[in-house]
Amino acid sequence: MILATTAQDYEALLRGTAPRGLRLADTPIAPPEVLQMLADVAATVRATFEPASWLIVEDDVVVGMCSVTRPPEGGVIDIGYGIAPGSQGRGSAGRAIAAIVAWARAEPAVHAITAETGIDNIASQKVLLRAGFATVGQRVDDEDGALLCWRCAT
Repeated sequence: MILATTAQDYEALLRGTAPRGLRLADTPIAPPEVLQMLADVAATVRATFEPASWLIVEDDVVVGMCSVTRPPEGGVIDIGYGIAPGSQGRGSAGRAIAAIVAWARAEPAVHAITAETGIDNIASQKVLLRAGFATVGQRVDDEDGALLCWRCAT
């Protein structure tokens, strides 16, 4: 299940507590500095578009997050997502991305979703393929190295 985030959700996660009476996964979704960066990005995106991000929840446990990485342009949203290491390999990312694609298809203002994966991140590539994404190119990022670029029309 995905739940659109609020600023209060990020505040709870940054305190190390679960938002909304949920529980946290056994391993953190991300280190505090990454959670703070995601909270800042969500606040920027939320100023012009919502939802800015989603909690990924399985059996009342927050196992991951998916974020719109920048304010949308021309009806295209770009997403990034992650699952807590101890919760990976259980299909949570696949279910979440499928739900986000379904949400986007019902949202008239969204015409496409884009994402990027590391060249070697086969698990994430499979998630996007199953959700209807196709590779549309490659690029090299200074921090993340070689990336595949993905797009899903809605």
